[in-house]
Amino acid sequence: MITNFGSLYAGHVDLGDIGLEATAVNDRWFSDEHLNTIYDRATAVAQLMDRVGYDSFWMAEHHFQREGNECIGNLLLLYLHLSHLTKNLKFGCGFNITPMWHPLRLAEDFATVDLLTKGRVIFGVGRGYHSREVDTYGAPSTNTDSDANRDLFEEQVEIIMKAFNNPTFSHHGKVYDLPPKGLPYRGYELEEITLVPRPINRPVECWQPIVSAGQRAMDFMCKHGIKGVIGGGAVTGGASDEVVTRWRDTLARHGKETELGGDLTIGVVTYIADSQEQGIRESRKYFEEDMKMFAPLGFFRGMTDQQLSDLADPKIAPTAELPTIEAAVKSGSWLCGPPEHITERLEELQDRYPGLEHVHVGCTRMGTTLNVILEQLERFGTEVMPKFKAQKAKTA
Repeated sequence: MITNFGSLYAGHVDLGDIGLEATAVNDRWFSDEHLNTIYDRATAVAQLMDRVGYDSFWMAEHHFQREGNECIGNLLLLYLHLSHLTKNLKFGCGFNITPMWHPLRLAEDFATVDLLTKGRVIFGVGRGYHSREVDTYGAPSTNTDSDANRDLFEEQVEIIMKAFNNPTFSHHGKVYDLPPKGLPYRGYELEEITLVPRPINRPVECWQPIVSAGQRAMDFMCKHGIKGVIGGGAVTGGASDEVVTRWRDTLARHGKETELGGDLTIGVVTYIADSQEQGIRESRKYFEEDMKMFAPLGFFRGMTDQQLSDLADPKIAPTAELPTIEAAVKSGSWLCGPPEHITERLEELQDRYPGLEHVHVGCTRMGTTLNVILEQLERFGTEVMPKFKAQKAKTA
């Protein structure tokens, strides 16, 4: 039963003209002053969500994006600030890109913000698909060497979990030697270290995106008690029954029995309008801007090289054969229409996956202006969410 509502915002600033006919992504270059408006935007969204009664607000860690699409470099610093401006809202790391961190620095920083916010930040880890970001920081991204990226990521997460869950620990792996063997320290040979501080809320709630849905990835997540996020970001298409079923079965093999949808968050774009047709018409440009940003990175599956080339040219793209918002609505990854329609579709989702508790909603896709983000989140929070909150109260 759906009881927990959040929203995922990648962190774009006002992009100006958007859609297939608008400026190409690679041609955008904003000033420092404009890029810095992301912090006031994030504050406005967080305060509205806190007031309306959402459970969590998720943002993404990204770097070097002068095009204005994803402009938040440090989630934990931002969340510490936002916790002082809100009362109840939790803040999700969607996600800390582990290969761009030293794992112990990430563990320390999260533990610190966990302590200072009294548990209002939710941990999340990701592998990193932007080569400009990850490779610049000295690690391979999923798009340059996926196998090396996964090996590094898994070792880093192993270290983070050891640091969170053990009073003292050591790790001697392929990449990291913690502490280095034979290291002298103040008259003795150092064999183990302690994370200071350690998170006060343990076990640490941790989430990771399920993108390629490989079995190795699912097994690794279940081994460490990491929960999964499907959709709601760059990945097109609704939640797949095959993936959700395999996730449940993988959890069972690791000793945790759940109903379909357990330990998952499913993301859908919701756009409330008087009719589905109006919703599609008004949000089409946001879908198109999303496609311009993410298709070249491999997240609109099945697109050909010719389609990607056409998409990058504002003169060709409007008449090219490209994915459409109509198809996204049909798949269930975008919900457009009156509040009653949105409610019915979410009820169908929870009937399909009875173990599902967490969803990400709202229209926060690339190019969506702040006023539309706020309007859509407020309408959902006041016209759709109360019904689900009421059913939670009845079963409490």
